[in-house]
Amino acid sequence: MKKYDVIIVGSGPAGMTAAIYAIRANMKTLILDKLAPGGQMINTNEIENYTGSGVINGAELSMQMFEHTQQLGVEFDYKTILKVEDKGATKVIHCEEDNAVFEAAAVILATGTVPRSLEVPGEESFTGNGISWCAICDGAQFRGKDVVVIGGGNSAVEESIYLAGIVNQLTIVTMFDLTADPKACDKLRNMDNVTIYPYQDVLEFTGEEKLTGVRFKSTKEDGTERHVNCDGVFEYIGLKPTSKPFADLGILDKFGCIIVDDEMRTSVNGIFGAGDITNKKLRQIVTACSDGAIAANTAAKYVESLKD
Repeated sequence: MKKYDVIIVGSGPAGMTAAIYAIRANMKTLILDKLAPGGQMINTNEIENYTGSGVINGAELSMQMFEHTQQLGVEFDYKTILKVEDKGATKVIHCEEDNAVFEAAAVILATGTVPRSLEVPGEESFTGNGISWCAICDGAQFRGKDVVVIGGGNSAVEESIYLAGIVNQLTIVTMFDLTADPKACDKLRNMDNVTIYPYQDVLEFTGEEKLTGVRFKSTKEDGTERHVNCDGVFEYIGLKPTSKPFADLGILDKFGCIIVDDEMRTSVNGIFGAGDITNKKLRQIVTACSDGAIAANTAAKYVESLKD
């Protein structure tokens, strides 16, 4: 069984920043993640609010961060986490692949979030076959076609701006109005091939063998129903924490987010949280990096205290 000073679960910006700070604190450090490094950054076409980077592609920024961890000697392993056990001064991480088990004095949980789904008729049938949650991954296949984006937050608006540049007609359907950064909202509203329907409930995705449209209804008093024909749909209706493997630790709030203090400590000694999975208000790359740095610093002090 391999033993480490700190194991970081998750390789988004919080996890990778934590790893950089941890190894610079002379801790033997391992990152575990079942997916490629980057987290939600990988699915973002353009990032323009990460200090010092200007406008940068999300996958490119992810690779820059990962290469930074590798230059410093951080170990990385592709593993699916099943459970984290608290055994006092030792934490045990159980993985799906090869029933692998790792031990560490401290664990930083930075598994982030995954997109929410609507759970309406037709969604399951067309998932991966017309419905996607990643414009940068799947947008190119809808070049010159008609597309619907569901959602009005930052992710929805930013990815809509990207899609509007390659598709024929883009329709935005959102439960409220656009709630993203005002500058981005103005840019989207001024694009000629974009139509926005605010205050709508999606009722179903239509089609038989292939997706052909979206049916939705106004939440206003008139309750007008509409059907928009389309070739593809991208959903951006929020995120849910990927915290199931940590449910038995007693560190989650009612929404499944990890409860941490201002030093990223949970209620379990030696277990820390960082990034979007924590109970925070602002979920951005820069705040995730900040969380990772704080968590690693606190974890290093904790590991040192075990040696006293």
